[in-house]
Amino acid sequence: MQTLYLIRHTKPDIAPGICYGQLDLDVAGSFETEANDILRCLPKLELVIASPLLRTKRLGEFLALEQQCELRSDARLMEKHFGAWEGKYWDDIPRQEIDAWAENVMSYAPPGGESAQQLMQRVQEFMRDLAQLPQQNIALVAHGGSIRALLALIAEIPLTDTLNWAMEYGAVVCVRRKQTVTK
Repeated sequence: MQTLYLIRHTKPDIAPGICYGQLDLDVAGSFETEANDILRCLPKLELVIASPLLRTKRLGEFLALEQQCELRSDARLMEKHFGAWEGKYWDDIPRQEIDAWAENVMSYAPPGGESAQQLMQRVQEFMRDLAQLPQQNIALVAHGGSIRALLALIAEIPLTDTLNWAMEYGAVVCVRRKQTVTK
């Protein structure tokens, strides 16, 4: 049985109210304190897998170094791609686009971005591959959206049921799941 530690990145270095999805941001000045708080929540890890975006990569590197374990990068853990919305204040995104998204959260893709369904598909592929790994204690350093997608898959519930779940920066969620290793 695998024990997974789903960890949201620490506070990013960006002003509040900006849509940033896959925008590659650095971490805020509070990184060291936040990273050490996360480290204290974790047992001995065998593997850390992080999204390649800088805010997750930095935390993944920190945890792997402190835990003296292997670090891997996997783009399937990246945040939802918000396309033309990225880097814009949420209030500056055309209202009709936000409304269209709200009406069909799973299928709507912002211009040049991806839908929540596409996010779910890549996370589902990641989970299939993860089940094949021999490691038992694994940290997944990811983003609010991809962590919600992981939790929806593990709990076998719709992603839309997870949208109101609190997912603070530096949150650590521990789940255990059976592996289905194929030979």
